[in-house]
Amino acid sequence: MMTLSLIGIGCGDPGQLTRAAIGAINAADLVLIPRKGTAKSDLADLRRTICADVLTNHTTRFAEFDLPVRDAGDADYRKGVDDWHDAVAATWSQTIADHPGGDGKVALLIWGDPSLYDSSLRIARRLHPLPDIEVVPGITSIQALCAAHALPLNDIGEPFLVTTGRRLREGGWPVGVDTVVVMLDGGTAFQSLDPEGLHIWWGAYLGMADQIIMSGALAEIGPRIVASRQAARERHGWIMDSYILKRRP
Repeated sequence: MMTLSLIGIGCGDPGQLTRAAIGAINAADLVLIPRKGTAKSDLADLRRTICADVLTNHTTRFAEFDLPVRDAGDADYRKGVDDWHDAVAATWSQTIADHPGGDGKVALLIWGDPSLYDSSLRIARRLHPLPDIEVVPGITSIQALCAAHALPLNDIGEPFLVTTGRRLREGGWPVGVDTVVVMLDGGTAFQSLDPEGLHIWWGAYLGMADQIIMSGALAEIGPRIVASRQAARERHGWIMDSYILKRRP
């Protein structure tokens, strides 16, 4: 049976790789490298760099493929995501079938960790035949963001909530928590909130050479984040960011 290793590689800093991740990369017969278009070529380049830095098994083969694009205009969000996952699973299967070594141990390097706002595990379970799935955990963007700001995520004895920009924009501030972590925000959903009493810790390109971090009272720093985010997107052609919001009495 084929083994599919989903290897968490952190947020872009090769120093975030665990020994387990390095071992799993070297155990692979075939490493899949997804391409997300020319605007996001940095992400494929970083995966190639990581492999070049740690790979000592010279028999390992590589297979690059173009990742299908999700139809963001689909009115039924969940159906659109399901259709996209089906398309990605079909692409994985075809890429593995087209390359020698695909019947042994196949590896995918996953940004951050496969367990947190990543669809790799759900997609892997759509493959036919179903492979033996191995998960190697990695440092998440939440950990990288807290480290960049030297920030403890939770207050003493208090919960926090991890959500998306879409849910924050549609539902407002979640009930029952004073700390919210926001991921997958295609815009700046914090602008939909009343900034009174809110503090934000924001970061983009965490772990990469182009890392940007900003923090402060949302009313004051929010507009600066919006401007910095737009400038960074125009400069790089893409942006990957997350932020933490805390509500103070």
